[in-house]
Amino acid sequence: MLIKGYVGGVNRMEDSFKRKSPEDILKMITKLQQGTLKIYIGPVSGSGKTYHMLREGNTLRHQGIDVVICAVSTMQRPETVEQLGELERIPSIHWSRWKDGMEMKDLNLDALLARNPEVVLVDGLAHRNRKGARHATRLEDIQYLLRHNISVITTVNVYELEGYTELARQLTGIAAEHTVPADTLELADEVKLIDVTPETVLSRLEEGHLRGHEGEAVFRHGNLGILRELALRLVAEGVNESLREHREEMGITVTTGIMERILVSTQYHWNGSIYIRRGQQIAKRLNGDLHAVTFRNMKQPLTKEATVFRRNMIKMVEKFGGKFEELPVLHRRNIPPTLARYAVQHQITRIVMGHSRHSRWQELWRGSFVNSLLRRVRGVDLFLLADRAQHEGERVLPTRLPDTEMPTYRRLSEQEMKAQIGQIRRGKFKVYIGAAPGVGKTYMMLREGNDLLRKGIDVRIGLLETHNRAETMEQIGQLSIIPREQRTYQGVQLEEMDTEAILRLCPEVVLVDELAHTNVPGGTRQKRYEDVQMLLDAGISVITTVNVQHLESLNDAVEHITGIRVRETVPDQILQMADEVQLIDVAPQALRQRMREGKIYAAAKVEQALGHFFRIGNLIALRELALRELADDVDERLESQERKSALRGPWRRQEAVFVCVSSDEHAERLIRRGFRTAYRLKAVWHVHHVHVGQVMNDEVKCQLKELEQLTVRLGGKFHIHHSQRLRDVPGILAGKASEERATQLVVGQAKRVWWLNGYRGKGTVVSRLVRLSRHMDVLIVADYDYDLSGM
Repeated sequence: MLIKGYVGGVNRMEDSFKRKSPEDILKMITKLQQGTLKIYIGPVSGSGKTYHMLREGNTLRHQGIDVVICAVSTMQRPETVEQLGELERIPSIHWSRWKDGMEMKDLNLDALLARNPEVVLVDGLAHRNRKGARHATRLEDIQYLLRHNISVITTVNVYELEGYTELARQLTGIAAEHTVPADTLELADEVKLIDVTPETVLSRLEEGHLRGHEGEAVFRHGNLGILRELALRLVAEGVNESLREHREEMGITVTTGIMERILVSTQYHWNGSIYIRRGQQIAKRLNGDLHAVTFRNMKQPLTKEATVFRRNMIKMVEKFGGKFEELPVLHRRNIPPTLARYAVQHQITRIVMGHSRHSRWQELWRGSFVNSLLRRVRGVDLFLLADRAQHEGERVLPTRLPDTEMPTYRRLSEQEMKAQIGQIRRGKFKVYIGAAPGVGKTYMMLREGNDLLRKGIDVRIGLLETHNRAETMEQIGQLSIIPREQRTYQGVQLEEMDTEAILRLCPEVVLVDELAHTNVPGGTRQKRYEDVQMLLDAGISVITTVNVQHLESLNDAVEHITGIRVRETVPDQILQMADEVQLIDVAPQALRQRMREGKIYAAAKVEQALGHFFRIGNLIALRELALRELADDVDERLESQERKSALRGPWRRQEAVFVCVSSDEHAERLIRRGFRTAYRLKAVWHVHHVHVGQVMNDEVKCQLKELEQLTVRLGGKFHIHHSQRLRDVPGILAGKASEERATQLVVGQAKRVWWLNGYRGKGTVVSRLVRLSRHMDVLIVADYDYDLSGM
């Protein structure tokens, strides 16, 4: 009936021949005798939870499943009322709340048991029942129905979950009237997020569809953004847990970097607190967990000074909500393997530690700690912290940037004036994003198009790909389709969006599917997003769709997850320039079921898709990637509004990122990592390459040209330098980094990167570069010499 598995969880036995234990069998038999629970979660009332719940109820009814509704509140919202359809209503128990006279609705359990439907739709999971009711809460009512083998679909707001209630109150001032226990979502077989942009909620409020909420603090734009980010991150954490369980079942122990886990390695020393504070800043900026470890010979007592450092460091980690551990070691040589084991056991994605202060000869004699660690870990970045306090007397906390938004009386130049006028005339841009094909992006785009059409707005379809999905084609409704342009390529007749025709017709809004599409060669513009930019510049608003795997900077992460290199990408700045970005969330099991039912691909492609891209592990990881990416986007927008309450906190030190690349295939990954690092730190960033030798052949020139194009697409600057000797490369890069006033160096870890080869006993290029760059942070990017595509 409904799909099992919390937050799109995993049926662990699905792809396994492992014999079931007696406990497994008993648990599965017990589950057969209970109903299924699905929870729609959203940031606020008015986000569309009830709409989607009713819509799913109608879908189940058309499939022959016995569905009823009880205690459902449409709030007289037209689109929600429309979804009631022919669903049977079981009368609820009405009562008036004594403190304000508000009419309330309780579930009529006796009537529901007598009717005994397969599924009940009910609103307001956090509802409190009347005095004298069988149960005090709606959650208890629902559990009662589940025990009687009646499935339930219900709704809840993120700030009604204990654990998020207080955080929401601190950030927004909003106090939930009633709450449900923090572990409530763990009771659900499926949790689905209904994402909504603040602009959409405020539009519904303005149209009078959120009666009774006017003037409430919850509907302030900034608060809507904060609650939205909380919902995204809450569901992402649940998805991450289900991904971890799935990998354990499949015997996969490596990390993917989707959920960041930062490990600070330090000692009981005066700079230990500095390292922990810096690690916390990184963890918070990356929305990751913080771990801190020290190494100690347990046979030797601590000095008084070390005891004080220990106490202060433990208090600091606890204050930051992190985890602190002492790891026992007898000798210095045991530290790298101990640290590596801890990193694997706790799925660490980034190790933060100080630069080595040893000279090259000391490292040759004692061995390099960094090299020893890198040999033992895979898929873990190494972040070496600069000792700025010694180098330039920098304060522990980064200083606040000067306010660049102060009013000015300087007259705008003609170029600046034209740019601002163009921005004013520019059309509105909205993007529907999903974790994979088939989640319903096109469906929602068409639905919004019809909503706008009913409001008297001129909406046309510029490009639509229905893939013969019946549900999607039904949503075309009254929307008119602009005919496609016919193009001939290599003797084959092909079709593309007719951008010039759209410009001539000049509708107010145009719907454009599949933003990442590459146009037929020979046209003026190579990519569909370039067509979209032209439409926006002409004052035409655009609503479009894209999958998370098509974002350029996530290309490596997606390949690492799925084993598939996505060739069609869009620059991240396209998403950043959007006025609204909305996620369409679907649980992986539900998506696979839709695939089996032929609602995504043709029957001939179903089995192949389920065995490759649509594997359960891939879909869970991609879903988490989409949730976290959009949560970061929401936080960036909150931060751009200069709100102090952005969840990741401000990053207040001026940063400059310096990326060192070779000309091989791994250079693209370093460039993308450099971009993502710079974007999160709001830093300028540069990519530098040193060519060794007198002659640069055509193949290298072509590779460097592609790297430059990638860098420019992502908003960076690309530089090429020349050297006659390999030994001079570290000095050239270190010098250029100083010229750029770089605060963070990004280099590659892999053996395959050319500068990791030693020369004449002088040490590796990267080791010399690190020694020359001890006054700045150095990020050594992990080498992924494995993939997770077998999940």
